[in-house]
Amino acid sequence: MRECDQEEIHLKGVRARGFVIVLSVMRGEQPILDSDEIVDAIECAAFLQVEPLAKHLVNIINTDNCLLMCHTAATYGLLDLFHSSALFIRDAYCDLKEEARCLPKELVEYTESLTPSMYVTVGTHSPAVEMLQDFMRTVCYLDEDEKDWKVLTDLPTNASTTMAGVAVLDNKLYIVGGVRDISNKVVDTCFCYDATTDTWSTFTGPHQPRYNFSLVGHDDCLYAIGGECERTPMSSVEVYKVSTGVWSHAAQFPRPVAGTPSAKALNRIFICSWKPVGATDIYEYIPAKDEWVLLSKLVRPHSYGHCMVAHRDNLYVMRNGPCDDFLRCMIDCYSLTTGQWTAMPGHYGNSKGALFTAVVRGDSVFTFNRNMTLEYTIENNTWKPKREMKGFPRIGSFWTFLLRVPRTTKQSMRRDILSNNYKKFSNHIDHYQSSFLQCID
Repeated sequence: MRECDQEEIHLKGVRARGFVIVLSVMRGEQPILDSDEIVDAIECAAFLQVEPLAKHLVNIINTDNCLLMCHTAATYGLLDLFHSSALFIRDAYCDLKEEARCLPKELVEYTESLTPSMYVTVGTHSPAVEMLQDFMRTVCYLDEDEKDWKVLTDLPTNASTTMAGVAVLDNKLYIVGGVRDISNKVVDTCFCYDATTDTWSTFTGPHQPRYNFSLVGHDDCLYAIGGECERTPMSSVEVYKVSTGVWSHAAQFPRPVAGTPSAKALNRIFICSWKPVGATDIYEYIPAKDEWVLLSKLVRPHSYGHCMVAHRDNLYVMRNGPCDDFLRCMIDCYSLTTGQWTAMPGHYGNSKGALFTAVVRGDSVFTFNRNMTLEYTIENNTWKPKREMKGFPRIGSFWTFLLRVPRTTKQSMRRDILSNNYKKFSNHIDHYQSSFLQCID
């Protein structure tokens, strides 16, 4: 190309501001863009076919810019960005329905045809107890229209969610490890649930058997971070490449950790760890460099982070309140843009561990306990109660996440309400106790 020998190249149809953003992203920066910058960036990404910039735009989609992203991406032909924006709008459609009327009719129809994400949970289940399988193996979703919980699918018979690694990647639920019983014997087989086809499959486990670890899904990979083996905390990290089905080792975590909270913000991986002295550390894993970086340390006497969720460029860390009060949690917000911590005002009720079930969708946070399912809305870095729905009628620890379940799958699935399952469960218990007494006699 003759341009290779030229000292200057004049690009027509590309604004200077958009090109500056391209250079910024290519240097590894992750700029937060305003509306005018978004339009210029999309134009430049489409004209110059800059894939890293297109991915960055996907990572910064939020309720303030999703409509602009969707319309502009459709105009310039950035299909991945257009589809990602439409999915985001669909998830927050209740809040954006009025504003979405500004979009062309065909874009609105496309958005409404998409499947929204649902709040899904599964309890801790061990395959050791055969009698409880039918009841305890259910994966359940929140039907927001009926404000009630319903059954989505059953765990495979040999699957364990007790102290397992659980993550969602590309609308598939992955379960790695877990223990069979109180002996802490690790389950070797890993399981994958495809929400689109409503089917389960298996795959091999990591080289190092582990339980009580963090599992994070990111860009075709599953990261198994830390955990325990024979009651000994580990710092080892393994990565599973989904497309190849191969486990490999990654950079070790800076110190042995077990049961640490994790979150993804702006498509970046973060781990929240703590020390006994009351310090909460935020680490970021950088896949391109295969290294861990300490971002910040929060010191609160006699307190540490139990759960962490992400919203936009913020990480929210839930920690116990004064005097180790777990019923009134404090929430601290760490801004990835400014690098500053902000203590959210007041206390947040954590009855029966409700806050530890938190999942973010759009500008909403979903939590539940046996009494109620509560949706918060995030405004100005504050969580405000938005609506209440029926509680999840179980006890124990839970994994929570988002899945997109096609309408055909929901129509064919069992529509059992969990309260009915409880009655069946009680009958099984009564029958078991009667049989046991007869054997003793």
